Amino acid sequence: MARRTSPLTNTEVKQAKPKDKEYNLSDGDGLQLRIKPSGSKLWLFNYTRPFINKRANLSFGAYPALSLANARIKRNEARELLAQDIDPKEQKEKLSTQQKEIHANTLQAVTADWFEIKKTEIKPDYAQDIMRSLEIHVLPLLGKYPISKLTAPIAIEALKKVSKSGHLETVRRIAQRLNEVMTFAVNTGLIHANPLTGIKAAFEKPKVKHMATIKPDELPEFMQVLNAASLKTITRALMEFQLHTITRSNEAAKARWEEFDLDNRLWVIPADRMKMNREHTIPLSPQVISIIKVMEQFKRPYTEYLFPSHINPRKHINTETVNKALRRIGYQDRLVAHGFRALASTTLNEEGFDGDVIESALAHVDKNAVRKAYNRAEYLIHRTKLMNWWSEHILKCSFGKLSLVN
Repeated sequence: MARRTSPLTNTEVKQAKPKDKEYNLSDGDGLQLRIKPSGSKLWLFNYTRPFINKRANLSFGAYPALSLANARIKRNEARELLAQDIDPKEQKEKLSTQQKEIHANTLQAVTADWFEIKKTEIKPDYAQDIMRSLEIHVLPLLGKYPISKLTAPIAIEALKKVSKSGHLETVRRIAQRLNEVMTFAVNTGLIHANPLTGIKAAFEKPKVKHMATIKPDELPEFMQVLNAASLKTITRALMEFQLHTITRSNEAAKARWEEFDLDNRLWVIPADRMKMNREHTIPLSPQVISIIKVMEQFKRPYTEYLFPSHINPRKHINTETVNKALRRIGYQDRLVAHGFRALASTTLNEEGFDGDVIESALAHVDKNAVRKAYNRAEYLIHRTKLMNWWSEHILKCSFGKLSLVN
């Protein structure tokens, strides 16, 4: 068929009929309409590729979805690229690849990549807490967003629901974690800058809330209430154990039999179980030894934990057991398990114990810092003296008969 030089009309395009073989109608300047035997019509742009001088076809789309007028617009855009020695086909493929990358690099996908690295730097429990907060509050709303399309207003709007519920500390943590993900995206070349840097400023700052505790002179009353309470032996033992050893809930509830050196009266908590990632040694008072002996009745060949779970003895007791028990015996909003540490600190300071030794007992200070003032033997002597006094004090507050370990 002879090559057409005059532009096509809408009527010609619409009425073009299929033939036994496909054929082209030319609109000029490289724009062609290809009619296939099936009756489908496709807009093509025929051009010479820059530098290599080879002919090529670029598909614009099918008619009538793409009209003659819009096909001409695409042809003009392609010719503008050619005028700049840019291959329109290569440009189209490049933009297609970029769009695929944009939609592949969603917040969900980037968060997963970030978390694979993050979890190697922190403890498993903390890693689980981080991911759970994002899965609950962020990813259901923003997970499908391309990372490059995520803006501060979008993120802020997603966090408003959490903010309105009054969980301001949760908002602060989520904002921090979102910023870590976005910084990771910057560092891996997915985006040029982090647009969420200042989102925490859009929310009210969380008020500092101190752990509920009791005053030193309220300890006798607490021990009386504890004695009268109906608690399971393991729960009661864990509560007194945590009180005597001045440890955190995580450290006490997950204590393993293998960590105890009863001959030397020491409990060595490995670094990976400590908040500061430092091994922590606790001299065991006679009262703590008594609690451990009470727990021997629950020891089985398959139990590795000092305080086995009531549901599954192969696992440790729930770390929230003491807090739940405190609420049950009437100390709601008055005392939490972590408050035992504040109680001990206040009491020991009032008694005149060395501040560094107290801080070391609380695992706030590296033992090497304490050894600047004490050598190893003196360090253990001072720590042992402190722990023994604290246990004796608890026993006195129990009137010598109310404690589990009397």
